[in-house]
This record gives sequence, C-alpha cells and structure tokens, in this order.
Amino acid sequence: MQTGNGHRDIPYRTLGRTAEKVSAIGVGGFHLGLISDADESVRIVRTAIDHGITFLDNCWDYNEGQSEIRMGKALKDGYRHRAFLMTKVDGRSKKEAAKQIEQSLRRLQTDHVDLMQFHEVIRFEDPDRIFAADGAIEAFLEAKQAGKLRFIGFTGHKDPHVHLYMLETAARHNFQFDTVQMPLNLMDAHFRSFQHHVLPVLVKNNIGVLGMKSVGAGVILQSKTVTAIECLHYAMNLPTSVVITGMDKMEILEQAIQAARTFRPLSEDEVAKLLAKTAPVAAYGKFELFKTTSHHDSAAKNPDWLGEDLAEAEQLAKMVE
Repeated sequence: MQTGNGHRDIPYRTLGRTAEKVSAIGVGGFHLGLISDADESVRIVRTAIDHGITFLDNCWDYNEGQSEIRMGKALKDGYRHRAFLMTKVDGRSKKEAAKQIEQSLRRLQTDHVDLMQFHEVIRFEDPDRIFAADGAIEAFLEAKQAGKLRFIGFTGHKDPHVHLYMLETAARHNFQFDTVQMPLNLMDAHFRSFQHHVLPVLVKNNIGVLGMKSVGAGVILQSKTVTAIECLHYAMNLPTSVVITGMDKMEILEQAIQAARTFRPLSEDEVAKLLAKTAPVAAYGKFELFKTTSHHDSAAKNPDWLGEDLAEAEQLAKMVE
C-alpha cells in the first residue's frame, strides 16, 4: 500500500505494532451495500481514497456479499495498492473460515487482504471455538502463510468482557492479535464500556485499536446531545489507530473528511463537557442497541455461517431437550 498520496491534511496513525501507517478515519463497508446505486458505492470508495482515506473495512456477510463485491469493483484501476484493505469472516471452524476467506478474496478481486478479522466475537464460546483443534485460527494462520492475509484481528460489539476473554484465550495459545475492533463512542464511556475495560489492555500490548460505531449508525445523534463531528472527534481523541464510520451518501463521506481534517487533540475540559452532555441519556445502553438487543447480531440469526461444529452442537442440544 502506498500512503504517500500528498493528502497530509488527513491524519495517519501507526496500526499497533505492525508499523503500518493508516488513515485515522476508515470507510465502513456495511453501508456501501445498502446504496441503491452500486456505482455510487464505487464512487464513494474511490473519492475517499483520492482524499487520503486509506483504511477500508468490510465483511464476508455484509449484504449477502454485495459490500465486498462493490468494494472489489472500486479497487480496480490502480486503487487497490493505495488502500489498506480489511475484511472479516464468521466461520468458527477451520473448514468454514477457509471457505469464507476464499469467497471474500474472489469478491474483493484481490489475492490478499492486509487485515483479516474474526467477526462478531460476542459469545463467550466464540474464543473457545476459534482456538479449538480444527478451529478458525488454523485457517487464518494457513492463509497468512500462503500470503492471502498479512495481519489478524477480531471484532465484536456486545460485551467488553467477551473481548477480554478472547485476548486471554489467545494468550493461552501463545498468540497475539495485531488488531481489535470495538465500539468506542460517547455513550460507551458510560455503559458496559469497551473504552474503560478493553482499551487499556490493547494500548499496553501495542495492539492496533479499530474504533467503530462512533455515531452508532446515527442512533447516537437521536439523543440530541452531540453532533456527528463531536462523536468522530471524541473517538479520534482516544488512542485509536482508525475510527471506522459508515458512508452511504457522499455527504457522509464529506463529513468524515471534515472531521479528520479539523481534528486536534481535545483538552481534558473539552472531553469532560462532552461526557457530561451524554451521561444523562447513556445509562442502560438506550442509544447502543448493539449491546442491549440482538438486532445487530447477524451470525446469531444465521448459525450456519459459524460452521458445522455449531450446527451439530445445536442439533445435539435439541435431542437432549
């Protein structure tokens, strides 16, 4: 990936211990598949890269593969080498993860991604399945050995203690992740907080921090307490390598570019004022439905995505009942 694109008004940060330089704002892949005009998705990705945003997020299950397909089209004509490309898979077994890795590469029209992550680590059994014999970690390590991915991470949105257990499980297997993705926003600071519980562990171990849900797909803005720019600036003010934000309209991309260009470190007083504005409405996760409901739990609604091991376990459980 080339980062010397001349857009120095977009801040770049080091991705943990990888030494990779990535844009402090990243393009979220999910929303690209929601746009009615596929060509508009391509235009958003290319415009983002042209303006210096290098980090691209995606996932095998986003919009039945359409998000990856559209991003793959956008990365043709020389754009691939200008981007740091990340995608995720849901498979928990080696067999399922390997299959999804290959499907993602085909859709993205590339022979490798810069970062591959385990998606939706939201259940305490997820780490055990991933690191079990014939678990998904084996598929990731083989893919890395084959040059199909460069770095390995995981993501989740439900409970910071699941993240901590994933890190503990990896350590027991003598493995350290390159990146971890999690919600970091002005509401999270007050409720079941990834910022308070997980972020210090990542910083201590020099693991790249990928912040997501900084505006909660717009839900946080419904609180009428903070603006989108304030949300993005707060997340960027944390020790994040990248703040990933969804972009389904050109004006949302322009908003993200503005946030990146105008960012400066916030003072303690500025942070305190933002937290004071959100504290009264943040309790119990009212504006973080990804923590308190199953609405965002895609794999939970599609257990076959996780692999045959889970399907067999569920069948056994039904037989026992």
